[in-house]
Amino acid sequence: MHKIISGLLSLVFYLFFGLTLVVFHVIQVVALNVFGLKFQEKAVAWMNFFLLKCTCFLGGNSQFKCEYDLPKDVPLIVVSNHQSMFDIPLFAWYLRKFNPKYISKKELGKGIPSISYNLRNGGSVLIDRKNKRQSLPAIIAFAKQINENKGTAVIFPEGTRSKTGEPKKFAETGLKILARQMPEGYVVPATINNSWKLAKYGNFPVGAFNKLTLEVHKPIAINSCTFEELLEETERRVIEAIK
Repeated sequence: MHKIISGLLSLVFYLFFGLTLVVFHVIQVVALNVFGLKFQEKAVAWMNFFLLKCTCFLGGNSQFKCEYDLPKDVPLIVVSNHQSMFDIPLFAWYLRKFNPKYISKKELGKGIPSISYNLRNGGSVLIDRKNKRQSLPAIIAFAKQINENKGTAVIFPEGTRSKTGEPKKFAETGLKILARQMPEGYVVPATINNSWKLAKYGNFPVGAFNKLTLEVHKPIAINSCTFEELLEETERRVIEAIK
C-alpha cells in the first residue's frame, strides 16, 4: 500500500521537482552572467529550498539541527554520510550562509537542468573517479580554492550512497587531500538521516512520508590532532548519530 500511495504522490512530486530545476536553470544563467557569482549562489540556495519543499507533495518534510556555532572566515570541510540525491539540497539550503561546494562525479556535469550548470559554474569540482591522474590534481586545486576563499567544501567519504541507511567505511584519500591544503581550517562532521527512504524503490516511486534530517556536530580544528585521529573522530561523530 505504501508503494502504491508513493507512486501516486510521486507524479505530483516529479512535476514540481522538474519545474523547479527548469525555472532555476534560467534564473542561474541570468544571475551568473548578468550579476555575478554571488547572485548565482543565492539562486542556487533558493532552488534547493524549493526542491526540499517538493517533498511536501510526498507528505514529507525536513529538519535541521546544530547546537554549535560554526567558525567563520576560515575554510570548512563538511564531512557527511551519503544516502540520496536529497543530501545536497539539505546542505545547500541549511548551510547557505557558507555557500557549500562539492566534489562530484563528472557524469553529473551534464544533462541535468540547474544541477549540472551549478556544478560546472558554481565553484564545485567534477572528477573522473576511475582516473586518478585527473581526479587527484582536480581535488587539490579545489582544496586550494576553498582554502584561499575561506569557503566550505562538502565531502562524502563513503564514496557512494547507502541504499539502506547503513554507513559504509570512510575512505581517507579525499579528506586527507583537503585537510592538507587547509591546515588552519575545521572539519565539520554532519549526519543525514532518512533520505535513503526516498530512493528505497529506486527512481520511481519516491518514498512517501519521510522526515529528512541534517544534524551538524561540533567542529574539529584540523591542526588540533593527527590526520588519523581526525578521521577516526569525524567518522565516529557522523555514524553515532545515524538512526
